Amino acid sequence: MKAGAFLYPWDVVGDPAAADRIAGLGVQQVTLAAAYHSTRALTPRHPAHRVVTAEHAAVLYPSDPDRWAGRALAPYRQSWMAGEDPYGEAAEALAAAGLEVHSWVVLAHNSRLGAEHPDTSVVNAYGDRYPWAPCIARPDVRAYLVDLAAEAAVRPGARGTELESCGWYGFAHLHAHDKAGGVPLGDAAQYLMSLCFCTECRQGYGEAGADPGELAAAVRRALEPAWSGSGSTESGWDGVGKLLGPGLADATWRRRGRVARTVQESAVAAVRAEAPPGFQVLLHADPAPYHTGANVGVDPDHIVAVADGVVLPCTGPDAVRAAVLGPFAGRTGVLAANFGVVGGMGGSPATLERDAAHAASLGADQLRLYHAGLASGPDMAAVAGALSRIG
Repeated sequence: MKAGAFLYPWDVVGDPAAADRIAGLGVQQVTLAAAYHSTRALTPRHPAHRVVTAEHAAVLYPSDPDRWAGRALAPYRQSWMAGEDPYGEAAEALAAAGLEVHSWVVLAHNSRLGAEHPDTSVVNAYGDRYPWAPCIARPDVRAYLVDLAAEAAVRPGARGTELESCGWYGFAHLHAHDKAGGVPLGDAAQYLMSLCFCTECRQGYGEAGADPGELAAAVRRALEPAWSGSGSTESGWDGVGKLLGPGLADATWRRRGRVARTVQESAVAAVRAEAPPGFQVLLHADPAPYHTGANVGVDPDHIVAVADGVVLPCTGPDAVRAAVLGPFAGRTGVLAANFGVVGGMGGSPATLERDAAHAASLGADQLRLYHAGLASGPDMAAVAGALSRIG
């Protein structure tokens, strides 16, 4: 199985040994961040620093001023790394070590965009804005994301791209100093908390046959027991229907599903229009279409007809892998199983060989390892050992 590892440019730039060290793991590909959200990242092996604080979402290469001239929504430049093109510098070093470089592009996840342009954000049924979650139904947001996908994906030397959060973002997000875990919410309640009620979405619900005011009130009523009790455990689309009622649930998805599909189609088409022949386009995805977040909910039949494949979250018990890989069984395209290999972040590098074999039995044909720059020395050693046995 072809194996790839995720990496940030700051894991490589300024560390002459980094590229060879990554190649020594036994991976063939690096998925290198070109456009990324705010984060605080540990760099346990870098000779010059231990922590990098990316203060806001930014592109990690010099964006094209002509593309963004006169536009209110445009990518932010990074300021926490020296040089104009840290992505390009890291990509060149990795390629010189014999690694295939693919760009890693985060789209609908941008807290600074929401802070500076609040009208672009998802608004929940209570009127609260989610500044980290751009509403993909808004034409200006959609245009920004599609152009960002094309520019950030097709970097010099890149052989492909992986688009993250190419769809709806919502409530479930580890925001800065997150304090949102006091009331447990199952994925059905998460969906309700992620429904957007901005002016664009309210109009869209009306077009789908649901009065937006009545829909917002129904969401609040459905969630009230969670706030006054011990949370909400409903899960699956049946759980959404139980909370909201099947008619209203279906109306929300008719609207949101159509928007998500058109954004995904437009983003992939924009990338391909600028990419060389053979450039691979994958989406970080989840086969439950109503799910939101970095691994966006997709319709498996639709997405394999649009992109070259998907990257699916596979860390955890066998049932998790079966749930995410199973709906793609028998379909064409890349099926990459993404495993966390940072033990301190819930990953399990010690079981990688066994878990990868299970994923392969379910149809996975590639591996992704999150994250070679964040993992400890023992975690990296366990990954190298597993990959040497997987072959």
